[in-house]
Amino acid sequence: MTTFVDRVELHVAAGNGGHGCASVHREKFKPLGGPDGGNGGRGGDVILVVDQSVTTLLDYHHSPHRKATNGQPGAGDNRSGKDGQDLVLPVPDGTVVLDKQGNVLADLVGQGTTFIAGQGGRGGLGNAALASARRKAPGFALLGEPGEARDVVMELKTVADVALVGYPSAGKSSLISVLSAAKPKIADYPFTTLVPNLGVVTAGSTVYTIADVPGLIPGASQGRGLGLEFLRHVERCSVLVHVLDTATLESDRDPVSDLDVIEEELRQYGGLDDRPRIVVLNKIDIPDGQDLADMIRPDLEARGYRVFEASAVARTGLKELSFALAEIIAEARAAKPVEEATRIVIRPKAVDDAGFTVAQEEDGLFRVRGEKPERWVRQTDFSNDEAVGYLADRLSRLGVEEQLMKAGARAGDGVAIGPEDNAVVFDWEPSMMAGAEMLGRRGEDHRLEAPRPAAQRRRDREAERDDAQREFDEFDPF
Repeated sequence: MTTFVDRVELHVAAGNGGHGCASVHREKFKPLGGPDGGNGGRGGDVILVVDQSVTTLLDYHHSPHRKATNGQPGAGDNRSGKDGQDLVLPVPDGTVVLDKQGNVLADLVGQGTTFIAGQGGRGGLGNAALASARRKAPGFALLGEPGEARDVVMELKTVADVALVGYPSAGKSSLISVLSAAKPKIADYPFTTLVPNLGVVTAGSTVYTIADVPGLIPGASQGRGLGLEFLRHVERCSVLVHVLDTATLESDRDPVSDLDVIEEELRQYGGLDDRPRIVVLNKIDIPDGQDLADMIRPDLEARGYRVFEASAVARTGLKELSFALAEIIAEARAAKPVEEATRIVIRPKAVDDAGFTVAQEEDGLFRVRGEKPERWVRQTDFSNDEAVGYLADRLSRLGVEEQLMKAGARAGDGVAIGPEDNAVVFDWEPSMMAGAEMLGRRGEDHRLEAPRPAAQRRRDREAERDDAQREFDEFDPF
């Protein structure tokens, strides 16, 4: 059964905002109590946060669909809906968040680092918040905005100072077990280690982490063995340690050629040329291993490598190796630039920035794109004529009508607001530039030629009553 997962695809959905409420205050002896519809609650966010106690993405491998709670709708008597609860997802230190195209969205390093993977939708305003001097009793409310839903890819890159690389069964797990308190699985067959092992080493006043990268063989950078799956775990290290087996039983291998093969795989993977290298000649407790180490050491030192001889079984050469690694890591930490506090950057909107764009497409359709117009469309209840009229007023005040005219739009031309896969399309009528003074009864708008059937029936009944009253007043029996 899989116990370690370092790459998953996560489907997140933030909570939807609650709908606003259209309500009128009703109380005895107060027939005109006014609007009292409350606002809808905000939808919950989906937040990724670094937790040092989490070491794998296994939970998200088994449960890749995560959704935050929705905001509650508003109610009468000016009662606002409850906000949705944020969904906080703990992830390991060193998790990289990417989109489906491979673009990096966030690099989560450090305890408590957060990233909002899904933004919750805004709650809709109730009719109490929409009331104005001209629109004293709105017969509509705004809908809650849908929460953000998207797919992200999470990759875990181990945060370690030292990475042990080498052929399977070269003794990397044995070294990490004696250098630190880690207890990896150790056996005498290839690919014993199937997951990166991490240990903490103390050398003098320096404390650092060390990890072994399993499964590196020829062709690892192209996907052979387990190398491609775990090569990402060496990207954050400060120093690479080549563990060479001086007592290999395979006749077609020797430590120098093993080093050349691993270096070629690292070169093809890329991004690791600037990391210092150290070579460890392991298993010198075996007589043939010591003899081979004495033979190849001058050649490796001539190439510029610092070479150490060690034996995990006999526990020889470990102190010198650990202090040499501590020296390199201390220098790397000292050379690292000091992290400054995050600056708050204020970017005011340009004077000529309208916040939206109007463009004519090849088929003659005019498309409006912008944060405000698209959000207003999502929050409009198109079954309510007054709400549609309110949308027209907002778009007119924003300048959409004016820009459409400048772009060459004429009455009857098709206009779409929003992206191609989720847009509202209508035939443009410039007469809709009129304001709230054109409004009639609650829930109606005289600018729309197709009123709701219920409103039309109500007007017909009122007209019949007016006719009957007129006939009664005109009738004079004397």
